[in-house]
Amino acid sequence: MARIGDLLAAGRTFSFEFFPPRDDAEHAVLVDTLMDLQPLRPSFVSVTYRGGRISRRRTYDLVVAMLATTSLTPMAHLVCAAHSRLELAEILVDLRKAGVENLMALGGDPPDDPAMGEGELRYANELVELARAIGGFSIGVAAHPAGHPRSLDLQSDRNRLVEKLAFADFAVTQFFFRVEDYLNLVEDLEKRGVDKPILPGIMPVTSLSAIPRRAQMGAAVPADMVATLQAAASPREVRKVGIELATELCQDLLDAGAPGLHFYTLNRSKATIEIYDRLGLARPVGR
Repeated sequence: MARIGDLLAAGRTFSFEFFPPRDDAEHAVLVDTLMDLQPLRPSFVSVTYRGGRISRRRTYDLVVAMLATTSLTPMAHLVCAAHSRLELAEILVDLRKAGVENLMALGGDPPDDPAMGEGELRYANELVELARAIGGFSIGVAAHPAGHPRSLDLQSDRNRLVEKLAFADFAVTQFFFRVEDYLNLVEDLEKRGVDKPILPGIMPVTSLSAIPRRAQMGAAVPADMVATLQAAASPREVRKVGIELATELCQDLLDAGAPGLHFYTLNRSKATIEIYDRLGLARPVGR
């Protein structure tokens, strides 16, 4: 199994993100998506984690199944929220015993159920330090070009990111829509003495209904882009325009020297495959 830090050191990486299926129907969709995307030979794939024992099991099972039955290099997400330090240590040890070497360390959203508790660790940098103490992981953290929605301001958000990257190997950004958002983030980190790889996260807008959802997720679609999408004559045309805009962003990022691209797939394959084809990424560098 490859360590993501080593892959990034060797060259550009191209990666996909999935979430664990909640039922048999979602599982079937994910299996089809994995079969579609595996021939693209991604450098690695990441599996999200919603918190709680049920999601803990689903993430673990999916990551371990990928190790056993596919050629993919998986990265397991883990969140601080609703876990004690001991529980987090147990999860990390279980992942290492299963052969998992790549970890995305996250603070996580507060649980909907107050009975679950907020968790003993509050911030992702604490989880990074715990994972480092256990050893054997290549560790990624999240970065937000516009700042985390719960941050007091952009300055404090960047300060927290610097703390995380002091011990992590790389960061993956929340999705965004302008190359300047990414370049400003990287420039700011460089001024602060941080030179770790920052992977840009990509999520194309393929329907008008997705526009308000993106804002709810902390990354509003720019007004001019909304107008362009709304001017499309049909849902099919909206999707086409969304793919074109995402492809243009990806090309601008690569031209600007980004260390790779990380696609938020929502467990679907078609949009990612289309962007790959438009970019000419028959076989990503780093594999």
